[in-house]
Amino acid sequence: MGSSTGNLLVDSPLALNKIFSESEVLIATHCEDEKIIRQNLERIKATGKELTAADHPIIRNEEACYESSFYAIQFAKKYNTRLHILHISTEKELQLFTNMIPLKDKRITAEVCVHHLHFTSDDYERLGNQVKCNPAIKSPNNKEALWKGLLDNRLDVIATDHAPHTWAEKNEPYEKAHAGLPLVQHSLLLMLHYYQEGRISLQKIAGKMSHAVADCFQVKERGYIREGYHADLVIVDLNQQTKVTKENILYKCGWSPLEGFEFPAVITHTFVNGHLVYGNNTWNESIKGQRLKFER
Repeated sequence: MGSSTGNLLVDSPLALNKIFSESEVLIATHCEDEKIIRQNLERIKATGKELTAADHPIIRNEEACYESSFYAIQFAKKYNTRLHILHISTEKELQLFTNMIPLKDKRITAEVCVHHLHFTSDDYERLGNQVKCNPAIKSPNNKEALWKGLLDNRLDVIATDHAPHTWAEKNEPYEKAHAGLPLVQHSLLLMLHYYQEGRISLQKIAGKMSHAVADCFQVKERGYIREGYHADLVIVDLNQQTKVTKENILYKCGWSPLEGFEFPAVITHTFVNGHLVYGNNTWNESIKGQRLKFER
């Protein structure tokens, strides 16, 4: 419901009405109002100024996000459709969600991404297109509101919206530069940074990054440490540090907006389906992943 990379925009009222009225499974949507974005872009271009990454949150502003999210929620309420809104980025949108009922009973849920919890519009001056993403990283008041919404359970899931565009794609002029950040390698470490700062508990991190994901999407036998469940586990050492460098970035794109940042933890082991994929700098990818199953 908002154009980003590619051609997946669905904003026709007739199409949306058909989707929301007929879907038997969860609908997950990126919400930004395309008309508002175009109007904002043309207004800034009319001034004759050269566009930069700092213009991104002005073009893809709070109103564009709110109007699209509100529109999706109206459809979901009309048909009692199960709706999940991806990567909430604004303070204004938080009024659309509730913490008055348990997650498993919610028909409308939402997520926040790690980059919207960490960066603000102040970072465009330093990082430019590296932090250009959709929805845009916005002013500091939005970041603070997102933290509040996460901790009081109006926001249900912590996600990444991982997008490993190449360095060349990110270094095009603003309008041509691809939107998106590579984040999946450092998402847990970033939340452990905020744990060390006293902003979030370990229990909340596990809940929002694992338990709530399984509950929200009704993933079968995953998301919890329970007998009979698939052992998808990460072991961390909170007494060591990880500094992001080009040498230890695992993304094939070879860069990270967090380069130079030092996290207060090290990931020592990663298990997928009970198989030790990574342990103390040694990889064993001889066994691949499995198809997810759902309880619905």
